[in-house]
Amino acid sequence: MTRRDLALLLAALSGAAPPLAAQEISRPVVVASKPFGESYLLAEMFARLLEGRGFSVERRLGLGATEIAFGAIRSGAADVYPEYTGTGLLAILNQPPSSDAQEVYARVAREFRDRYGVRWLPPLGFENTYAVAVRRETAARHRLATLSDLARVAPKLRAGLTPDFIGRADGLPGLRRAYGLRFAEVRALLPAIKYQALAGGEVDVIDGYSTDGLIARYDLVVLLDDRGFFPPYQAAALVGPGLVERLPGAVVALTELSGRLDVETMRRLNRRLEVDGEAAARVAEEALRGLGLLEAGESAAVRRDPGRAGFFEYFWDEREALAGLTARHLLLVAVSLAAAIGLALPLGLALERWRGSAEAVIRGVGLLQTLPSIALLAFMIPLLGIGTLPAIVALFLYSLYPILRNTYTGVRDAAPEAVGAARALGMTPRQILRHVRLPLAAPVIMAGIRTAAVINVGTATLAAFIGAGGLGDPIAAGLALSDSRMILSGALPAALLALLVDGALGVAERSVGPRGYRTPIQAA
Repeated sequence: MTRRDLALLLAALSGAAPPLAAQEISRPVVVASKPFGESYLLAEMFARLLEGRGFSVERRLGLGATEIAFGAIRSGAADVYPEYTGTGLLAILNQPPSSDAQEVYARVAREFRDRYGVRWLPPLGFENTYAVAVRRETAARHRLATLSDLARVAPKLRAGLTPDFIGRADGLPGLRRAYGLRFAEVRALLPAIKYQALAGGEVDVIDGYSTDGLIARYDLVVLLDDRGFFPPYQAAALVGPGLVERLPGAVVALTELSGRLDVETMRRLNRRLEVDGEAAARVAEEALRGLGLLEAGESAAVRRDPGRAGFFEYFWDEREALAGLTARHLLLVAVSLAAAIGLALPLGLALERWRGSAEAVIRGVGLLQTLPSIALLAFMIPLLGIGTLPAIVALFLYSLYPILRNTYTGVRDAAPEAVGAARALGMTPRQILRHVRLPLAAPVIMAGIRTAAVINVGTATLAAFIGAGGLGDPIAAGLALSDSRMILSGALPAALLALLVDGALGVAERSVGPRGYRTPIQAA
Protein backbone atom coordinates (compact mmCIF):
# COMPACT_ATOMS: atom_id res chain seq x y z
CA MET A 1 0.00 0.00 0.00
CA THR A 2 1.39 3.40 -0.98
CA ARG A 3 1.77 6.38 1.34
CA ARG A 4 -1.13 8.02 -0.45
CA ASP A 5 -3.39 5.03 0.21
CA LEU A 6 -2.28 4.93 3.82
CA ALA A 7 -2.96 8.63 4.22
CA LEU A 8 -6.47 8.17 2.86
CA LEU A 9 -7.12 5.30 5.24
CA LEU A 10 -5.76 7.20 8.25
CA ALA A 11 -7.82 10.23 7.29
CA ALA A 12 -10.94 8.10 7.11
CA LEU A 13 -10.18 6.41 10.43
CA SER A 14 -9.51 9.72 12.12
CA GLY A 15 -12.81 11.19 10.97
CA ALA A 16 -11.25 13.48 8.37
CA ALA A 17 -12.80 11.54 5.50
CA PRO A 18 -15.82 13.11 3.88
CA PRO A 19 -19.16 12.04 5.36
CA LEU A 20 -21.08 9.36 3.50
CA ALA A 21 -23.38 11.95 2.00
CA ALA A 22 -20.37 13.54 0.32
CA GLN A 23 -18.97 10.24 -0.90
CA GLU A 24 -21.47 9.62 -3.70
CA ILE A 25 -23.48 7.17 -1.63
CA SER A 26 -26.10 7.30 -4.36
CA ARG A 27 -23.77 5.15 -6.44
CA PRO A 28 -23.44 1.72 -4.85
CA VAL A 29 -20.21 -0.17 -4.36
CA VAL A 30 -20.22 -2.95 -6.97
CA VAL A 31 -18.99 -6.19 -5.39
CA ALA A 32 -18.12 -8.97 -7.83
CA SER A 33 -16.93 -12.56 -7.61
CA LYS A 34 -15.72 -15.37 -9.81
CA PRO A 35 -17.95 -18.43 -10.37
CA PHE A 36 -16.88 -20.77 -7.56
CA GLY A 37 -18.06 -21.25 -4.01
CA GLU A 38 -15.33 -19.54 -2.00
CA SER A 39 -15.36 -16.50 -4.27
CA TYR A 40 -19.15 -16.21 -3.81
CA LEU A 41 -18.70 -16.47 -0.05
CA LEU A 42 -15.90 -13.91 0.23
CA ALA A 43 -17.74 -11.48 -2.03
CA GLU A 44 -20.86 -11.85 0.10
CA MET A 45 -18.75 -11.14 3.19
CA PHE A 46 -17.40 -7.98 1.50
CA ALA A 47 -20.94 -6.92 0.61
CA ARG A 48 -22.43 -7.56 4.06
CA LEU A 49 -19.54 -5.80 5.77
CA LEU A 50 -19.99 -2.74 3.57
CA GLU A 51 -23.74 -2.72 4.14
CA GLY A 52 -23.12 -2.97 7.85
CA ARG A 53 -21.01 0.18 7.61
CA GLY A 54 -23.76 2.09 5.83
CA PHE A 55 -22.71 1.71 2.20
CA SER A 56 -25.08 0.83 -0.61
CA VAL A 57 -23.95 -2.33 -2.39
CA GLU A 58 -24.71 -3.88 -5.76
CA ARG A 59 -23.75 -7.54 -6.17
CA ARG A 60 -22.39 -8.83 -9.48
CA LEU A 61 -21.56 -12.37 -8.38
CA GLY A 62 -20.46 -15.26 -10.57
CA LEU A 63 -18.58 -13.35 -13.27
CA GLY A 64 -16.68 -15.56 -15.70
CA ALA A 65 -13.01 -16.50 -15.48
CA THR A 66 -10.22 -14.33 -14.08
CA GLU A 67 -9.95 -12.24 -17.25
CA ILE A 68 -13.62 -11.23 -17.04
CA ALA A 69 -13.56 -10.36 -13.33
CA PHE A 70 -10.32 -8.41 -13.61
CA GLY A 71 -11.55 -6.71 -16.78
CA ALA A 72 -14.57 -5.50 -14.83
CA ILE A 73 -12.26 -4.00 -12.17
CA ARG A 74 -10.04 -2.28 -14.74
CA SER A 75 -12.97 -0.80 -16.62
CA GLY A 76 -14.64 0.48 -13.45
CA ALA A 77 -17.68 -1.75 -13.97
CA ALA A 78 -16.90 -3.42 -10.61
CA ASP A 79 -15.23 -1.95 -7.53
CA VAL A 80 -13.94 -4.98 -5.63
CA TYR A 81 -13.73 -8.76 -5.85
CA PRO A 82 -11.73 -11.45 -4.01
CA GLU A 83 -8.56 -12.52 -5.81
CA TYR A 84 -5.42 -14.53 -5.05
CA THR A 85 -1.86 -13.26 -5.26
CA GLY A 86 -0.56 -16.25 -7.22
CA THR A 87 -3.33 -15.80 -9.78
CA GLY A 88 -2.42 -12.13 -10.12
CA LEU A 89 1.26 -12.96 -10.56
CA LEU A 90 0.96 -15.70 -13.17
CA ALA A 91 -2.43 -15.34 -14.86
CA ILE A 92 -2.58 -11.54 -15.10
CA LEU A 93 1.01 -10.26 -14.90
CA ASN A 94 2.47 -13.34 -16.64
CA GLN A 95 5.53 -13.19 -14.40
CA PRO A 96 7.62 -16.13 -13.16
CA PRO A 97 6.48 -17.77 -9.91
CA SER A 98 8.06 -17.32 -6.50
CA SER A 99 7.67 -19.36 -3.31
CA ASP A 100 7.97 -16.31 -1.03
CA ALA A 101 4.46 -15.19 -0.07
CA GLN A 102 5.52 -11.73 1.10
CA GLU A 103 7.59 -11.14 -2.02
CA VAL A 104 4.69 -12.22 -4.27
CA TYR A 105 2.26 -9.92 -2.48
CA ALA A 106 4.68 -6.99 -2.67
CA ARG A 107 5.25 -7.61 -6.37
CA VAL A 108 1.59 -7.86 -7.38
CA ALA A 109 0.69 -4.86 -5.19
CA ARG A 110 3.36 -2.75 -6.89
CA GLU A 111 2.77 -3.93 -10.45
CA PHE A 112 -1.02 -3.72 -10.30
CA ARG A 113 -0.84 -0.19 -8.89
CA ASP A 114 1.69 1.00 -11.47
CA ARG A 115 0.16 -0.71 -14.51
CA TYR A 116 -3.57 -0.58 -13.84
CA GLY A 117 -4.16 1.71 -10.86
CA VAL A 118 -5.66 -1.29 -9.05
CA ARG A 119 -5.02 -1.85 -5.33
CA TRP A 120 -4.49 -5.08 -3.43
CA LEU A 121 -5.69 -4.67 0.15
CA PRO A 122 -3.74 -6.53 2.86
CA PRO A 123 -4.34 -10.33 2.64
CA LEU A 124 -7.32 -11.83 4.42
CA GLY A 125 -5.11 -14.26 6.33
CA PHE A 126 -5.18 -17.55 4.42
CA GLU A 127 -3.81 -19.15 1.28
CA ASN A 128 -5.89 -21.19 -1.12
CA THR A 129 -3.55 -22.89 -3.53
CA TYR A 130 -4.45 -25.25 -6.32
CA ALA A 131 -4.96 -28.85 -5.23
CA VAL A 132 -4.64 -31.68 -7.74
CA ALA A 133 -6.80 -34.48 -6.34
CA VAL A 134 -7.61 -38.12 -7.07
CA ARG A 135 -9.90 -40.73 -5.53
CA ARG A 136 -8.37 -42.62 -2.62
CA GLU A 137 -8.53 -45.92 -4.49
CA THR A 138 -6.75 -44.36 -7.47
CA ALA A 139 -3.97 -43.12 -5.18
CA ALA A 140 -3.61 -46.57 -3.61
CA ARG A 141 -3.66 -48.46 -6.92
CA HIS A 142 -1.01 -46.29 -8.57
CA ARG A 143 0.91 -45.38 -5.39
CA LEU A 144 0.29 -41.67 -5.82
CA ALA A 145 1.44 -39.19 -3.21
CA THR A 146 3.06 -36.39 -5.24
CA LEU A 147 2.67 -34.71 -8.61
CA SER A 148 5.86 -36.44 -9.72
CA ASP A 149 4.12 -39.77 -9.01
CA LEU A 150 1.15 -38.56 -11.05
CA ALA A 151 3.38 -37.68 -14.02
CA ARG A 152 4.54 -41.33 -14.09
CA VAL A 153 1.02 -42.72 -14.66
CA ALA A 154 -0.71 -39.69 -16.22
CA PRO A 155 -0.85 -41.25 -19.74
CA LYS A 156 -3.23 -43.86 -18.28
CA LEU A 157 -5.54 -41.37 -16.57
CA ARG A 158 -8.33 -39.00 -17.59
CA ALA A 159 -8.29 -35.46 -16.20
CA GLY A 160 -11.33 -33.27 -15.58
CA LEU A 161 -10.13 -29.69 -15.25
CA THR A 162 -11.78 -26.28 -15.14
CA PRO A 163 -11.40 -24.25 -18.36
CA ASP A 164 -9.48 -21.61 -16.39
CA PHE A 165 -6.95 -24.20 -15.18
CA ILE A 166 -6.53 -25.69 -18.65
CA GLY A 167 -5.40 -22.39 -20.15
CA ARG A 168 -3.59 -20.61 -17.32
CA ALA A 169 0.18 -20.44 -16.94
CA ASP A 170 -0.16 -21.63 -13.34
CA GLY A 171 -2.43 -24.46 -14.47
CA LEU A 172 -2.03 -27.36 -16.87
CA PRO A 173 0.48 -25.69 -19.26
CA GLY A 174 2.80 -24.92 -16.35
CA LEU A 175 2.43 -28.42 -14.87
CA ARG A 176 3.34 -29.91 -18.23
CA ARG A 177 6.56 -27.93 -18.22
CA ALA A 178 7.38 -28.56 -14.56
CA TYR A 179 6.38 -32.23 -14.29
CA GLY A 180 5.90 -33.47 -17.85
CA LEU A 181 2.23 -34.24 -17.20
CA ARG A 182 0.54 -35.80 -20.24
CA PHE A 183 -2.93 -37.20 -19.59
CA ALA A 184 -4.70 -39.73 -21.76
CA GLU A 185 -7.64 -37.32 -21.97
CA VAL A 186 -8.39 -33.83 -20.69
CA ARG A 187 -12.01 -32.76 -20.30
CA ALA A 188 -13.14 -29.22 -19.47
CA LEU A 189 -15.54 -29.31 -16.51
CA LEU A 190 -17.27 -26.65 -14.45
CA PRO A 191 -16.01 -26.23 -10.86
CA ALA A 192 -18.82 -28.08 -9.10
CA ILE A 193 -19.37 -30.75 -11.76
CA LYS A 194 -15.75 -31.92 -11.65
CA TYR A 195 -16.15 -33.32 -8.13
CA GLN A 196 -19.21 -35.30 -9.14
CA ALA A 197 -17.41 -36.53 -12.26
CA LEU A 198 -14.46 -37.70 -10.18
CA ALA A 199 -16.63 -39.42 -7.58
CA GLY A 200 -18.62 -41.11 -10.36
CA GLY A 201 -15.50 -42.43 -12.11
CA GLU A 202 -15.98 -40.29 -15.22
CA VAL A 203 -12.49 -38.82 -14.72
CA ASP A 204 -9.50 -39.82 -12.58
CA VAL A 205 -7.87 -36.47 -11.73
CA ILE A 206 -9.28 -33.00 -11.04
CA ASP A 207 -8.03 -29.59 -10.06
CA GLY A 208 -9.43 -28.06 -6.90
CA TYR A 209 -8.51 -25.62 -4.19
CA SER A 210 -6.88 -26.44 -0.88
CA THR A 211 -9.76 -24.92 1.12
CA ASP A 212 -12.55 -26.71 -0.80
CA GLY A 213 -15.11 -28.35 1.45
CA LEU A 214 -15.82 -30.93 -1.25
CA ILE A 215 -12.36 -32.50 -0.88
CA ALA A 216 -13.30 -33.82 2.54
CA ARG A 217 -16.83 -34.70 1.46
CA TYR A 218 -15.59 -37.07 -1.26
CA ASP A 219 -12.57 -38.28 0.77
CA LEU A 220 -10.10 -37.29 -1.93
CA VAL A 221 -6.32 -37.45 -1.83
CA VAL A 222 -4.53 -34.17 -2.62
CA LEU A 223 -1.17 -34.78 -4.30
CA LEU A 224 1.86 -32.95 -2.95
CA ASP A 225 3.44 -30.30 -5.17
CA ASP A 226 6.91 -31.76 -4.51
CA ARG A 227 8.70 -29.42 -6.93
CA GLY A 228 7.10 -26.28 -5.51
CA PHE A 229 5.46 -25.28 -8.79
CA PHE A 230 2.42 -23.46 -7.42
CA PRO A 231 3.17 -19.98 -6.05
CA PRO A 232 1.55 -18.66 -2.84
CA TYR A 233 -2.13 -17.85 -3.31
CA GLN A 234 -2.98 -15.40 -0.55
CA ALA A 235 -6.59 -14.26 -0.71
CA ALA A 236 -7.16 -10.51 -0.69
CA ALA A 237 -9.64 -7.88 -1.79
CA LEU A 238 -8.75 -6.41 -5.19
CA VAL A 239 -10.00 -2.82 -5.37
CA GLY A 240 -10.68 -0.87 -8.55
CA PRO A 241 -9.04 2.49 -9.37
CA GLY A 242 -11.99 4.69 -8.47
CA LEU A 243 -13.04 3.32 -5.10
CA VAL A 244 -10.22 4.84 -3.01
CA GLU A 245 -10.88 8.31 -4.42
CA ARG A 246 -14.67 8.00 -4.44
CA LEU A 247 -15.32 6.12 -1.20
CA PRO A 248 -12.24 5.85 1.02
CA GLY A 249 -14.50 4.79 3.87
CA ALA A 250 -15.46 1.68 1.91
CA VAL A 251 -11.79 0.75 1.61
CA VAL A 252 -11.42 1.21 5.37
CA ALA A 253 -14.37 -1.14 5.92
CA LEU A 254 -12.93 -3.80 3.63
CA THR A 255 -9.55 -3.72 5.40
CA GLU A 256 -11.29 -4.77 8.61
CA LEU A 257 -11.31 -8.31 7.20
CA SER A 258 -7.56 -8.33 6.52
CA GLY A 259 -5.75 -10.95 8.58
CA ARG A 260 -8.97 -12.22 10.17
CA LEU A 261 -9.55 -15.45 8.21
CA ASP A 262 -7.29 -18.50 8.59
CA VAL A 263 -7.28 -21.72 6.56
CA GLU A 264 -9.30 -23.73 9.07
CA THR A 265 -11.96 -21.03 9.24
CA MET A 266 -12.32 -20.95 5.46
CA ARG A 267 -12.51 -24.74 5.20
CA ARG A 268 -15.28 -24.74 7.79
CA LEU A 269 -17.18 -21.95 6.02
CA ASN A 270 -16.72 -23.56 2.61
CA ARG A 271 -18.00 -26.86 3.97
CA ARG A 272 -21.15 -25.17 5.24
CA LEU A 273 -21.65 -23.64 1.81
CA GLU A 274 -20.63 -26.49 -0.50
CA VAL A 275 -21.41 -29.61 1.54
CA ASP A 276 -24.17 -28.65 3.96
CA GLY A 277 -25.93 -26.49 1.37
CA GLU A 278 -26.39 -23.41 3.55
CA ALA A 279 -27.11 -20.09 1.87
CA ALA A 280 -24.05 -17.95 1.15
CA ALA A 281 -25.70 -14.88 2.71
CA ARG A 282 -26.31 -16.74 5.98
CA VAL A 283 -22.81 -18.23 6.17
CA ALA A 284 -21.20 -14.86 5.38
CA GLU A 285 -23.25 -12.93 7.91
CA GLU A 286 -22.72 -15.42 10.71
CA ALA A 287 -18.99 -15.48 9.96
CA LEU A 288 -18.81 -11.69 10.24
CA ARG A 289 -20.73 -11.77 13.50
CA GLY A 290 -18.37 -14.42 14.82
CA LEU A 291 -15.46 -12.13 14.01
CA GLY A 292 -17.16 -9.24 15.77
CA LEU A 293 -17.45 -7.23 12.56
CA LEU A 294 -21.25 -7.02 12.60
CA GLU A 295 -23.47 -6.22 15.54
CA ALA A 296 -25.58 -8.99 17.01
CA GLY A 297 -29.15 -9.08 15.84
CA GLU A 298 -31.34 -11.00 13.47
CA SER A 299 -31.45 -10.12 9.77
CA ALA A 300 -33.13 -11.39 6.63
CA ALA A 301 -30.14 -13.54 5.81
CA VAL A 302 -30.37 -15.30 9.18
CA ARG A 303 -34.14 -15.48 9.49
CA ARG A 304 -34.63 -17.48 6.34
CA ASP A 305 -32.21 -20.10 5.17
CA PRO A 306 -33.28 -21.46 1.75
CA GLY A 307 -30.28 -23.78 1.82
CA ARG A 308 -32.27 -26.43 3.74
CA ALA A 309 -35.51 -26.12 1.75
CA GLY A 310 -36.78 -28.61 -0.82
CA PHE A 311 -37.14 -27.58 -4.44
CA PHE A 312 -40.78 -26.48 -4.35
CA GLU A 313 -40.33 -24.69 -1.02
CA TYR A 314 -37.16 -23.07 -2.34
CA PHE A 315 -38.92 -22.04 -5.54
CA TRP A 316 -41.80 -20.52 -3.58
CA ASP A 317 -39.50 -18.71 -1.16
CA GLU A 318 -37.56 -17.22 -4.06
CA ARG A 319 -40.60 -16.38 -6.19
CA GLU A 320 -40.20 -12.61 -5.96
CA ALA A 321 -36.50 -12.75 -6.81
CA LEU A 322 -37.18 -15.17 -9.69
CA ALA A 323 -39.94 -12.91 -11.02
CA GLY A 324 -37.47 -10.03 -11.09
CA LEU A 325 -34.84 -12.17 -12.81
CA THR A 326 -37.42 -13.33 -15.38
CA ALA A 327 -38.36 -9.72 -16.11
CA ARG A 328 -34.67 -8.81 -16.54
CA HIS A 329 -34.19 -11.84 -18.81
CA LEU A 330 -37.16 -10.85 -20.94
CA LEU A 331 -35.82 -7.30 -21.16
CA LEU A 332 -32.47 -8.54 -22.47
CA VAL A 333 -34.20 -10.67 -25.09
CA ALA A 334 -36.79 -8.08 -26.15
CA VAL A 335 -34.40 -5.15 -26.56
CA SER A 336 -31.72 -7.14 -28.38
CA LEU A 337 -34.27 -8.84 -30.65
CA ALA A 338 -35.98 -5.56 -31.52
CA ALA A 339 -32.64 -4.00 -32.40
CA ALA A 340 -31.71 -6.99 -34.55
CA ILE A 341 -35.02 -6.82 -36.42
CA GLY A 342 -34.51 -3.09 -36.95
CA LEU A 343 -31.19 -3.74 -38.71
CA ALA A 344 -31.48 -7.19 -40.28
CA LEU A 345 -34.91 -6.73 -41.88
CA PRO A 346 -34.14 -3.62 -43.97
CA LEU A 347 -30.67 -4.99 -44.76
CA GLY A 348 -32.17 -8.22 -46.07
CA LEU A 349 -34.61 -6.26 -48.23
CA ALA A 350 -31.78 -4.11 -49.58
CA LEU A 351 -29.64 -7.15 -50.41
CA GLU A 352 -32.42 -8.51 -52.61
CA ARG A 353 -31.63 -5.66 -55.01
CA TRP A 354 -27.85 -6.30 -54.80
CA ARG A 355 -27.81 -10.04 -55.13
CA GLY A 356 -24.22 -10.12 -56.35
CA SER A 357 -22.88 -9.15 -52.92
CA ALA A 358 -25.69 -10.57 -50.81
CA GLU A 359 -24.14 -13.93 -49.93
CA ALA A 360 -20.82 -12.36 -48.96
CA VAL A 361 -22.56 -9.98 -46.57
CA ILE A 362 -24.75 -12.69 -45.06
CA ARG A 363 -21.82 -15.06 -44.58
CA GLY A 364 -19.86 -12.27 -42.93
CA VAL A 365 -22.68 -11.75 -40.45
CA GLY A 366 -22.90 -15.51 -40.04
CA LEU A 367 -19.33 -15.59 -38.74
CA LEU A 368 -20.66 -14.09 -35.51
CA GLN A 369 -22.56 -17.34 -34.94
CA THR A 370 -19.27 -19.26 -34.86
CA LEU A 371 -17.96 -17.27 -31.87
CA PRO A 372 -18.55 -18.98 -28.51
CA SER A 373 -21.18 -17.03 -26.59
CA ILE A 374 -19.09 -16.52 -23.47
CA ALA A 375 -16.13 -15.35 -25.59
CA LEU A 376 -18.28 -12.74 -27.32
CA LEU A 377 -19.63 -11.58 -23.96
CA ALA A 378 -16.10 -11.35 -22.54
CA PHE A 379 -14.98 -9.34 -25.57
CA MET A 380 -17.64 -6.75 -24.75
CA ILE A 381 -16.23 -5.98 -21.29
CA PRO A 382 -13.26 -3.78 -22.34
CA LEU A 383 -15.59 -1.86 -24.65
CA LEU A 384 -18.78 -1.58 -22.62
CA GLY A 385 -17.99 -2.83 -19.12
CA ILE A 386 -20.24 -5.37 -17.44
CA GLY A 387 -23.98 -5.44 -16.98
CA THR A 388 -26.99 -5.01 -19.22
CA LEU A 389 -25.54 -3.03 -22.13
CA PRO A 390 -22.77 -5.45 -23.21
CA ALA A 391 -25.19 -8.36 -22.85
CA ILE A 392 -27.77 -6.66 -25.09
CA VAL A 393 -25.11 -5.85 -27.69
CA ALA A 394 -23.84 -9.44 -27.72
CA LEU A 395 -27.37 -10.88 -27.99
CA PHE A 396 -28.15 -8.38 -30.75
CA LEU A 397 -25.16 -9.62 -32.74
CA TYR A 398 -26.23 -13.24 -32.27
CA SER A 399 -29.75 -12.44 -33.47
CA LEU A 400 -28.76 -10.88 -36.77
CA TYR A 401 -27.92 -13.94 -38.85
CA PRO A 402 -31.19 -15.95 -38.77
CA ILE A 403 -33.29 -12.83 -39.38
CA LEU A 404 -31.05 -11.56 -42.19
CA ARG A 405 -30.79 -14.97 -43.86
CA ASN A 406 -34.54 -15.64 -43.77
CA THR A 407 -35.44 -12.13 -44.90
CA TYR A 408 -33.17 -12.27 -47.93
CA THR A 409 -34.11 -15.86 -48.84
CA GLY A 410 -37.83 -15.28 -48.37
CA VAL A 411 -37.89 -12.15 -50.51
CA ARG A 412 -35.58 -13.59 -53.17
CA ASP A 413 -37.54 -16.83 -53.54
CA ALA A 414 -41.06 -15.37 -53.27
CA ALA A 415 -43.46 -17.19 -55.64
CA PRO A 416 -42.03 -16.59 -59.16
CA GLU A 417 -45.44 -16.80 -60.83
CA ALA A 418 -46.83 -14.00 -58.66
CA VAL A 419 -43.75 -11.86 -59.26
CA GLY A 420 -44.00 -12.54 -63.01
CA ALA A 421 -47.66 -11.54 -63.05
CA ALA A 422 -46.81 -8.31 -61.23
CA ARG A 423 -44.15 -7.47 -63.79
CA ALA A 424 -46.65 -8.16 -66.58
CA LEU A 425 -49.00 -5.67 -65.01
CA GLY A 426 -46.27 -3.02 -65.22
CA MET A 427 -45.43 -2.75 -61.51
CA THR A 428 -42.06 -1.21 -60.65
CA PRO A 429 -39.42 -3.21 -58.70
CA ARG A 430 -40.19 -1.14 -55.59
CA GLN A 431 -43.91 -1.86 -55.94
CA ILE A 432 -43.23 -5.55 -56.48
CA LEU A 433 -41.07 -5.69 -53.36
CA ARG A 434 -43.60 -3.86 -51.22
CA HIS A 435 -46.83 -5.40 -52.47
CA VAL A 436 -45.77 -8.88 -53.66
CA ARG A 437 -42.39 -10.14 -52.44
CA LEU A 438 -42.56 -8.84 -48.87
CA PRO A 439 -46.09 -10.12 -48.07
CA LEU A 440 -45.25 -13.51 -49.59
CA ALA A 441 -41.97 -13.67 -47.66
CA ALA A 442 -43.53 -12.64 -44.34
CA PRO A 443 -43.96 -16.20 -42.94
CA VAL A 444 -40.32 -17.04 -43.78
CA ILE A 445 -39.14 -13.80 -42.17
CA MET A 446 -41.18 -14.56 -39.06
CA ALA A 447 -39.61 -18.01 -38.89
CA GLY A 448 -36.20 -16.36 -38.77
CA ILE A 449 -37.36 -14.02 -36.00
CA ARG A 450 -38.71 -17.00 -34.03
CA THR A 451 -35.38 -18.78 -34.38
CA ALA A 452 -33.46 -15.73 -33.21
CA ALA A 453 -35.81 -15.24 -30.26
CA VAL A 454 -35.44 -18.80 -28.98
CA ILE A 455 -31.66 -18.65 -29.40
CA ASN A 456 -31.66 -15.36 -27.49
CA VAL A 457 -33.60 -16.77 -24.55
CA GLY A 458 -31.07 -19.56 -24.16
CA THR A 459 -27.98 -17.46 -24.78
CA ALA A 460 -29.15 -14.78 -22.37
CA THR A 461 -28.55 -17.19 -19.47
CA LEU A 462 -24.82 -16.74 -20.13
CA ALA A 463 -25.20 -13.02 -19.52
CA ALA A 464 -24.93 -13.82 -15.81
CA PHE A 465 -21.19 -14.31 -16.31
CA ILE A 466 -20.81 -10.60 -17.12
CA GLY A 467 -23.15 -9.37 -14.41
CA ALA A 468 -26.21 -8.69 -16.58
CA GLY A 469 -28.62 -10.60 -14.36
CA GLY A 470 -31.51 -12.63 -15.69
CA LEU A 471 -32.26 -16.30 -15.21
CA GLY A 472 -28.61 -17.20 -15.69
CA ASP A 473 -27.87 -15.91 -12.18
CA PRO A 474 -29.31 -18.88 -10.27
CA ILE A 475 -27.95 -21.28 -12.89
CA ALA A 476 -24.39 -19.95 -12.50
CA ALA A 477 -24.69 -19.88 -8.71
CA GLY A 478 -26.12 -23.39 -8.64
CA LEU A 479 -23.30 -24.74 -10.78
CA ALA A 480 -20.73 -23.09 -8.53
CA LEU A 481 -22.36 -24.33 -5.33
CA SER A 482 -23.53 -27.79 -6.52
CA ASP A 483 -27.12 -26.80 -5.81
CA SER A 484 -29.54 -28.44 -8.23
CA ARG A 485 -32.47 -26.41 -6.88
CA MET A 486 -30.78 -23.16 -7.85
CA ILE A 487 -29.95 -24.52 -11.29
CA LEU A 488 -33.53 -25.65 -11.89
CA SER A 489 -34.95 -22.40 -10.54
CA GLY A 490 -33.24 -20.64 -13.44
CA ALA A 491 -33.35 -23.35 -16.09
CA LEU A 492 -37.07 -24.19 -15.83
CA PRO A 493 -38.32 -20.59 -16.14
CA ALA A 494 -35.87 -20.04 -19.02
CA ALA A 495 -37.22 -23.10 -20.84
CA LEU A 496 -40.80 -22.00 -20.19
CA LEU A 497 -39.98 -18.49 -21.39
CA ALA A 498 -38.52 -19.90 -24.62
CA LEU A 499 -41.72 -21.88 -25.24
CA LEU A 500 -43.93 -18.87 -24.54
CA VAL A 501 -41.90 -16.57 -26.77
CA ASP A 502 -41.87 -19.10 -29.58
CA GLY A 503 -45.61 -19.69 -29.20
CA ALA A 504 -46.43 -15.99 -29.25
CA LEU A 505 -44.33 -15.42 -32.35
CA GLY A 506 -45.89 -18.52 -33.90
CA VAL A 507 -49.32 -16.92 -33.57
CA ALA A 508 -47.92 -13.76 -35.17
CA GLU A 509 -46.39 -15.83 -37.98
CA ARG A 510 -49.75 -17.39 -38.88
CA SER A 511 -51.35 -13.94 -39.04
CA VAL A 512 -48.96 -12.46 -41.60
CA GLY A 513 -48.86 -12.95 -45.34
CA PRO A 514 -51.50 -12.43 -48.00
CA ARG A 515 -54.77 -14.18 -47.30
CA GLY A 516 -56.08 -16.64 -49.84
CA TYR A 517 -52.70 -17.29 -51.42
CA ARG A 518 -51.28 -20.79 -51.28
CA THR A 519 -47.91 -21.76 -52.63
CA PRO A 520 -47.70 -24.75 -54.99
CA ILE A 521 -46.15 -26.82 -52.20
CA GLN A 522 -48.99 -25.93 -49.81
CA ALA A 523 -51.61 -26.60 -52.48
CA ALA A 524 -50.16 -30.02 -53.12
